Amino acid sequence: MYTIKGKTYPCCTSVTMGIIGGKWKTVILFHLLSGPLRYSELKRQMHSVTERTLSLQLKSLEEDGIIQRKVYTTKPPLKVEYALTDFGKTLSPLLQSIADWGDYVVAHHAK
Repeated sequence: MYTIKGKTYPCCTSVTMGIIGGKWKTVILFHLLSGPLRYSELKRQMHSVTERTLSLQLKSLEEDGIIQRKVYTTKPPLKVEYALTDFGKTLSPLLQSIADWGDYVVAHHAK
């Protein structure tokens, strides 16, 4: 058993899935691999996600220390950017492997 931030997990893979699992978290993280993005840029790249879901997933990733939210208030309009933290960047090889496997499935098993 593993306990991370008050949550208990039965094995190390469940720790990983507990942090990045779900339909949208890996998609968000994959888009942030190339650098910081504003909320509107993420939403544009993920057109089928609802605003509420995107906001909740971003908040969850931020709480887990995977992404950081930076607010620029020097001049209107308010600008918010999301970027991977150093901890979040450690997911890069995993996210790239997931993307590569998805490409393989599309190339060899799509009907």
